[in-house]
Parts: sequence; structure tokens; C-alpha cells
Amino acid sequence: MPRFGAGYNRRDFMKLMGASLALAGTAGCSHGPLDKLVPYRNGPAEQTYGKPVFYASALPRDGYGVGVLVETNMGRPTKIEGNPQHPASLGATDVFLQASVLELWDPDRSQTVRRGKSIATWNDFLGTLQSPLADLAARGGAGLRILTETITSPSLAAQIHSLLERYPAAKWHQWQPINHDNLHAGATLAYGEPLDTIYRFDRARVVVAFDGDFLDDAPGFVRYALDFSTTREAHAAPERRSRLYALECTPTLTGAAADHRWPLRASDMIVALRELAAALGATTADSATTSAIPAQWMPSLVADLQANASASIVTAGRRQPPEVHALVHVLNAHLRNVGNTVLHIPPVVAQPKDQQASLRSLVDDMRQGHVQIIVIVGANPVYTAPVDLEFARALEQVPLKVHSGLYVDETALRCDWHVPAAHPLESFGDLRAFDGTLALAQPGIAPLYDGKSAHEIVATLAGDAASGNRELVEAYWRSAHATDFASFHETSLREGVIRESAPASVTPQLRREAVERAVSSHNAQSDAAAAADDIELVFVPDARTGDGRHANNAWLQELPKPLTQLTWDNAALLSPALAKRLGIASEDVIEIGTGDERLDVAAWIVPGIPDRSVTLALGYGRTAAGRIGNGRGVDAYRIRASDAPWIRNGITIARTGRTYALACAQTHHSIDGRDIVRTYTVSEAQACKPDVCGTPRYRDERTLYETPPMGPYAWAMSVDLSSCIGCGACTIACQAENNIPTVGADEVRNGREMHWIRVDRYYEGVVDDPRTLFQPVPCMQCEHAPCEVVCPVEASVHDAQGINVQVYNRCVGTRFCSNNCPYKVRRFNFLRYVDDVPGLDAQRNPEVTVRMRGVMEKCNYCLQRIQNAKIGADIEGRRVRDGEVVTACQAVCPTRAIVFGDLNDPQSAVNRRKNSPLDYALLAELNTRPRTTYLGRVTNPSPMLASFEASRHAPEPPPAGAVDTRPPSNR
Repeated sequence: MPRFGAGYNRRDFMKLMGASLALAGTAGCSHGPLDKLVPYRNGPAEQTYGKPVFYASALPRDGYGVGVLVETNMGRPTKIEGNPQHPASLGATDVFLQASVLELWDPDRSQTVRRGKSIATWNDFLGTLQSPLADLAARGGAGLRILTETITSPSLAAQIHSLLERYPAAKWHQWQPINHDNLHAGATLAYGEPLDTIYRFDRARVVVAFDGDFLDDAPGFVRYALDFSTTREAHAAPERRSRLYALECTPTLTGAAADHRWPLRASDMIVALRELAAALGATTADSATTSAIPAQWMPSLVADLQANASASIVTAGRRQPPEVHALVHVLNAHLRNVGNTVLHIPPVVAQPKDQQASLRSLVDDMRQGHVQIIVIVGANPVYTAPVDLEFARALEQVPLKVHSGLYVDETALRCDWHVPAAHPLESFGDLRAFDGTLALAQPGIAPLYDGKSAHEIVATLAGDAASGNRELVEAYWRSAHATDFASFHETSLREGVIRESAPASVTPQLRREAVERAVSSHNAQSDAAAAADDIELVFVPDARTGDGRHANNAWLQELPKPLTQLTWDNAALLSPALAKRLGIASEDVIEIGTGDERLDVAAWIVPGIPDRSVTLALGYGRTAAGRIGNGRGVDAYRIRASDAPWIRNGITIARTGRTYALACAQTHHSIDGRDIVRTYTVSEAQACKPDVCGTPRYRDERTLYETPPMGPYAWAMSVDLSSCIGCGACTIACQAENNIPTVGADEVRNGREMHWIRVDRYYEGVVDDPRTLFQPVPCMQCEHAPCEVVCPVEASVHDAQGINVQVYNRCVGTRFCSNNCPYKVRRFNFLRYVDDVPGLDAQRNPEVTVRMRGVMEKCNYCLQRIQNAKIGADIEGRRVRDGEVVTACQAVCPTRAIVFGDLNDPQSAVNRRKNSPLDYALLAELNTRPRTTYLGRVTNPSPMLASFEASRHAPEPPPAGAVDTRPPSNR
């Protein structure tokens, strides 16, 4: 993270001081919205010192709404929680929603209207628009183009349609680089219309995923993760337990959760799908001439799907072509899944058209001089558009270019006018969720920089610059609920969801013959790709920066990517076999060639990637993201073309002779030869006894430690490794709750990251295709804590609730406690990582101390939340109820893998888990008696594949000369 102070010259210092003075007035005078808000639950909205107020709202995730609760402290949004009443979250969130509160307070956000490079005002902008708008009206809107990202807001869509009625010759385009064009095209091919598909993973007994990461990269994945986890819990009933097969070109969270995973090139997925369809008798077309599914797999796969007809799911990822998605629809219909585990609804997006075709049409119009005014709302096509469209050059042909966004980004710099946008946490609005459910959004604070919402920008184009954001949204809903608007509006704002607003599912007629014709015409091309000896390049959204819009978010940049543990960068991911053949090692800079384009990027060797496949994440290489995001990684959009936006075949790879040091977070977490993550099959788990699989509560009574004090509460935690998917949401929720700083790439390389809970990734089996295991590791809160006995100033002490407490003002920084901790869960402030950047201090949780340099810090079970619950219970003269204390990591977890509670309550959920024969303590042989324990991971492999999988995953050393990519703990 950039440091402020040392290393800056006089010019930089003056620039920073000028920005600081401007920000000081804004952040220092931040206040709640001037409009009346409706708090979540019943009660007054007035602020009370020391007590936060929660507001239900909805935040966009790739355009789709997710219900949230915004925690505000004295009018300052400081934390995001999930709304338990919203179907897309059910109380959980993801890393992007957690980090949105940091984005709100980002001092690099756009703060003023700009005309070119000069500061202007909103009135200046309105004055400039008067003459062009008058000309537009005379021409019926000819020459006006509006470019937005994916929109699911019914009120905003209605505004745009109303504008197009006023200006019938104007056009509306949508562009988002991570879009659903292939899914809609596949549905149109199969059903004749662009339907959306909703999956009910809680009803499915068998799931087959073709290059699709439904646990991390699909609309509604937070809900999908919860539904899927209910069938995967350590103690899930046999009739509810599911089995997951995954075929994928790059390791994903879905593949890591699979019972059976097969690495397969993305361009070969259609071959595998045709094989399966032919084996099931779902199509009459010939199967593929080559084989992509292992011969041992096919009998098991077919038998499982046939035995679970109407209780299975076949799914594919959005980078797969329309023919693949159409064939998936045929399979689901053939298996009678439609209407049971697979539901179809009308499209959720307001305009379900091919976004890439729309963008190409816009570029053609700009080149031909047909566009006089373009208004770009939220999108950043100069950075994200396919390279062959040359959007930036076409944009130069437009006389008047207007951009509205949160940042002065790459597109804003090429526009005549830029208007700062209001953040979603500063705006009223409405959003549809992945299943079509509607929610009203309300702000937690007034716009910090007088930003304008998309509603206000569109209204201005319609000649209504006076109406505010709230008026425009309410006008739409007032017309729909004229008789009961006040009651409807308050109820919807309070609950954060509009009741019974999800559309009913439809039963479309499958066009099987049309699908078979399309697949047959695609056969020669797919068979040739499968037989060719070329290398494919697969583009993926980055797990932390997405399509690049989150590049300036330090929390996300420093959060390790779950499969690689890399931070602050992207890299070309390739298999050990391909790396050996090309003579490439991790951190070697390679040149990737795609036609006339070339890109230099560091390589990173990852087990589980198929041979002849390379994965490259989008979202890096920004030049106008902000101080955090600029210059991070390489820009993959530079070689992403419109004819192959997801999968590019026939690439070339050349060594450059250079190296680049990547910041990987796990290389220093080495616990060699220990029983870290325990895994069992279903039959093994059912036969488990505590003395065999688990860890007795007290392994050995003999100890040199004093008996810890026991109070009325004994707090403890349990983590179900069967449910954990390794998403990292717990890590960033802990960071937001506990004011944990970021340290930057250089410090991560030095092993000095500050996260209080890490999610370790381990491999099991062979290097080419191992199983991937995840394990969240917070402070273990040992009853016999090794850290306490070595602290010379008693900064590390045990309280009566069983929590190992860190007294910051006693700590003198000897780091003896960290050296004596076998779990390596303590973090030391080597430098002053918390910068006094104006604005960022407003985000911090006022209930948690901001630590100074030179002290040790760590997880304390969210002690502030425990104390608040105890105070409330004491006022009412009772004990804290089970479930009343929810830690930040527990609250955010989309799979509910984490349970927290009181061991002194025999009926508590944490006690029920700890009485399981699968409960075990990490490094129990050290007799530290940790209060945090784990339930071993339970898998559900097919009995038909037992010998095949045993032979594939038997541990063995890497072949001679190969790069050993296993983490140090598994070598």
C-alpha cells in the first residue's frame, strides 16, 4: 500500500496536502442523509452514542441486487452485514460487499465535476447541455447514445425507456465485460427466448459442473453456496447429501468442493458434454470423435444422473459458448430437472440483449459520425472493451462526451465532461436479485462529494435537472402503488425486500432439433480443437478485483486469492506439465502472443490446470484506478478480442529471461508433517469414534500450565470443513470489523500481512491433479496458551470467559508470544500501517481500538460484540442466549461453516458440534487445548470410482525436474 510521507518530493507533498485540506472539510463534516430513512426492525432512527443503527438496503453485484444491512455509527457507514430476509443473501455476504464500505470512503474517488482537466460545477455542466439538448429535441434524439452497465433496476430502466420515447432516434447500449451473453444466447437457442435459469442446489443429489464456478462466479452465488452447503455439512442426513462432479479448465472453489474433479481444457467442454448427452440418450446426434471424459467416469456419471432424475443439476459457466448452454438445457430437460431443481424465469436484466454486439454497433456509429452526444454511466469501456474494437479511437469522433462514475477512470480521462457518481451506499434505488426478487435501496449517508445517481443523470437528459435521486425513485413506485404507497414504501425499506416480487417460473418448450442442428454444426470445430496440440488462453474475472472496478480497494488487493494465495497482482497460471515442457518456473516473465498482440506477464505454476491451457485474470494493469490500483499487474484486456472474449486457442508462449517477484501469502505458513486437515468419506465418517477421528476434549490431564479461570461463560468456536468453500469472506469481514490495516505487496512478500484470520489452502495427492483443501485459522484461544507464559509484561492474558486477550498498552513488542505460538496467528505492527488519510478514519469501527506501531494483535472472538450482548442481557437480568453473539466471520460466512457460542450452555449449537466424533483440535498433540476446533471434511465419492480415485490421488513426489508447486507444509 502506498506510504505517505517519506519518499515524496516537494511537488507530491503539496499535491497531497492540497487534497488533504479539501478532504478534511468533507470527511470531517460527513453526516447522515438529509432524507428520512427507515431503520431495519422497529425503532427510532435517531443516532445514539455507542449504539449503531442498521438500515436495510441492496447493493449491486455485477448489476444484480444483494440484500444487505448497513451498520452506521453516528451517521457513518462502517460495516456491511447480510439481510436475512433477502433471498440472495439470507444473512450472508461476499468479499466485494464487505469491501464496498471502504470504497465509499476512498479518498481517490471522484470529488468534483470536471471539464476536461479543469474543475467545474454541476451548474456549468447543465449550462453546457442546454444547447445540445435543444438540438436533440429538434432531431428526435438523433445522435444521442447512452451507454450503461447491466441494469436490473426497474425504475432506472423505466426512466431510460421514457427518455427513448421522448427521443425516439436515440439508442441505449449496455456493456459489462463480465456479462451473460452466452447464457442468454444458449437459452434463446434452446427455448427461443433469453430466459434466466435458477438452480435449487438444496434439492439436488447429483450436480455436474462443466467449467462453471457456481460457488463464486454466478449471479446468486452467495445463496447457491448456502443451498449447496446444506447438502454437504459434516452431519448431513444421507438422504440430503449430494455428490458433485466438476470438469474445469482452471481451479475454482466449485472444483475444490467436488467429490470428483477432472482438469479439462475450456475448449474441450463441448466434447465432454456431447459424450454425456449421447451416453444418456438425450440427443440423437453422434457423440464426439474424441473422448474428453475419463472412461472410468462415464458409467458412474450416467448411473448417478439416471438414478437421480428430477433431483440432479447440470450446469455450465458463462465463458462457455451458447451451444454448450443449449446442450445443458437439453440434458436438464431430459433428466426431468426442469421445474424441480432447475427453474426458468423471465430475464432479470432490463435489456437482455447481446452486450458485445451492442457495443460493436455503438463503435461503428461513432466511427461513421452518427453519434453527436454520448453519455456513459458507470461503464469504463476504454479499459474493458475488446481490443479490436478500438473504443478509445472511436470515442474521439464524438463531439460531446459525458462520463459519470465513481472514479476519474480511463474512460473519464477521454471525455469532455465527468460527473462524480453517488456510491450505492449514498443512493436511493431499486434492484432485482438473481431470482427476480425486488428490493429498495436506501443510503446510509448523504453523498460525500455531491455525486449524482444514474437516475439523476438520465433525468437531466430528459430536461429534469431539479428532481433528486429519492424523488425519481419514489415517483416510479408511487405510480405502481398509488393507493397504499406510504405503507408499501416504509415496509419495503424496513425489511429490505419487496414481498412476493419474484416472478413465477415458466415452463418453456424445448427446441431440441434446433439445439442438435447447432451442436452438429459446431462439431467439426470442437473436434478439431480437442485434437489440436495448441495452447489455449482462458480469461477469468479476478477473484478480488473482478473486472477491474475494485482495483483501488486495498482490502481486496491484499486478500489472498483462494486458489493461488497471490495478492496485489495477477499472473499467468499454468500446469506443472506445461511449465516443465516450456522450461518455465514460477515468477518467470513470459510473453503471451495472440495474433498480433503480445503481453508480458509473470507465470505462476498451479496444480490442477490441464495441460495446454493457461489462465489469465482480468482486472489489473489499470492506469487510472487510483493510488492503490494504478500499475498493479498486467492488463489482460490488451489481448482480449471480440471474436474470443473468453477462450483464445493457438496462443504462443515465449520466455523473456526476466523474473518478477509475486506476493504470495502462504509461503511462510509451514507446518510440516502434521495432521492439519482431516478428510473422510461418508462411510468412514459414519464409522468414526471420538478417540479415532476426533480429539478428546482433554487429551491429557497432565500439564505444567495453571488451570485457566472459569467464569459464567466459556466462549468457543467450531468450523465445519465440509461446509467451508475457502471464499475468504471471513477474512475481510474480520478486517472491516476490527480496523485491521493493509500492509502492501512488499510487506506481504516479507511475511508481514496483518489478517487476523487466514484461510490456508492445502493439496492432497499428485501434483498434476490434487484435491484442494481449505482451513480457516483464527486465534485458537488456547486454554493452555503458549503465548501467555512467555510474555514479560503480561500483555497476553486469559480472561474468565476463556478468551486470550491482548492488552495493547502493555505490549512492548518483544514478539515472544508470536514465536511461541504454534499456529502462527499473531500479527505484529512492524511499521505504522494505519495512515491518517483523511476520510478513511471515518470508516473505522468506533468500538475497536486502532493499534499503534510496535504491538502484537490478533483475533479475540469479536470481544466487543460479546460485551454488547452481555450488557444487554444484564439489563434484562438474564444470560446471553445461544446465537445472540455472532462474530464477524460467522455472520458473513455464506455456508454457515462457523458456529460460535457458550460451552457452559449444554444446548448451544457449538456444544452440539464439539460433541461430534468428527470434532478435532489443530495440533492437539501439543496439549494447548484450543477453544476453536474443526469438524473433519466429509466427501461423498462414488463407490464405482473408488479404485480409480485412489490410484489418482495416492501421494507421490513430483517427477524429476518438475517444479514442486506444493505448499511447504505438504512437501
